[in-house]
Amino acid sequence: MKKFIALAIAVAVLNSGCASIVNGQNQSLSVQARSKGDQVVDANCKLSNDKGVWYLKTPGSTTVRRSYENLAVLCEKPGLEAGLTSAKSSTKAMAFGNILFGGLIGVGVDTMSGAAYDYPDMIVVDMGVNQVFTPVVVAPVTEIQVSN
Repeated sequence: MKKFIALAIAVAVLNSGCASIVNGQNQSLSVQARSKGDQVVDANCKLSNDKGVWYLKTPGSTTVRRSYENLAVLCEKPGLEAGLTSAKSSTKAMAFGNILFGGLIGVGVDTMSGAAYDYPDMIVVDMGVNQVFTPVVVAPVTEIQVSN
């Protein structure tokens, strides 16, 4: 009986990825549109990647399916030029925990399902502009030099 329980636990751990257990395949995010620095209300936005298509009005939020592919965000409003932003997909740090806890199977599950990836939580689309939106990452200070 103890061997059966140990085997069942091992199979459960190997068949599920760490990131998919913690965060899943979906992500909530918000979109704002701007024109010359001012917020644009009620722009119609289409968000798409290889996992699906989602729609919202600005400013707004929706839940998208995570993917390795970037998220294309196209916003349109009569009287303004359309804005197109590509929100970069990034690999979550916890996805690397699969190497230790989920093994190659866990890594495979999370990368195939999209659970290993993240988009920025807030995406800003500048109307009339095509751009790539990359989240700002602040590197920690590791060394301080003092000059005399």
